[in-house]
Amino acid sequence: MSKARKVVLGHVYSVALGGSYLPVRADKVLGHGRYEGTVLRPGGKEETIKFSTDRVRGDGQPEDQWRKKQEAGKQEREAQALQTAAKVASKVLGVPVGVVPACASHAERPPKAKAAETAGESKPRKKAERKDGTMSGLDAAAKVLAEAGEPLNCKTIVERAIERGYWKTGGKTPAATVYAAILREIQKKGDASRFAKADRGMFTLTNK
Repeated sequence: MSKARKVVLGHVYSVALGGSYLPVRADKVLGHGRYEGTVLRPGGKEETIKFSTDRVRGDGQPEDQWRKKQEAGKQEREAQALQTAAKVASKVLGVPVGVVPACASHAERPPKAKAAETAGESKPRKKAERKDGTMSGLDAAAKVLAEAGEPLNCKTIVERAIERGYWKTGGKTPAATVYAAILREIQKKGDASRFAKADRGMFTLTNK
C-alpha cells in the first residue's frame, strides 16, 4: 500500500473534480485522509468542496506562490494573443503590423509619456482630447462607427476619422495600427469591449 500523501493546509493542490483537475486550497482537516478545501476558479469565483488525498495529483505549493505563477502565465498568454492578432492584421491589411499598445495614440508618444500613463491607470480617467482637439485612434474609430451605423473596415474608418478631423496621425500605416489596437481591446476587455468583429477585416460597435 502506498504511503498517504501529506496535505498542508493553506497550500494549493491539483485535485480531480468532475473528470478534470482543478486548483484547490486545503482549508480544513476532516480526518481519515479527507479535507475541506476551496476551488480557486478563474475570475475569483470560489467553491467549497471536500476531497480525499487519493484525488490529489502532484505536490502542492503555498497560495501566494501559486497566484504569482498564475499571473505570470496569464501575462504570457496575453502576449501570445497579441502576437497572433498582429499576424492576422498583417495578413488582412497586407502590411507588416507589430504589437501595439491599447490605443493607437500611445504608439506615437515617447516612453516617458507611456510610463506616466501606466502609473496612473488605476485611477478612472475621462477621455481626454489632445492639445490639437483630436481624439485617440480608438476613440475616433468608435465615433466613426457610431456615425456609420454599419460595419466598416479600418481603411474606411481611418479615412473618415482624418477627413472629419477626429484624428491626426503621422504614422505610415494608420489603418494597420487601428486594426491591431481594436483587436487588442476586444481580446483584453472581451464582452466589455466597444468593438466587435463583423465580416472579414471589418468591425462594428457593441453599443456599450
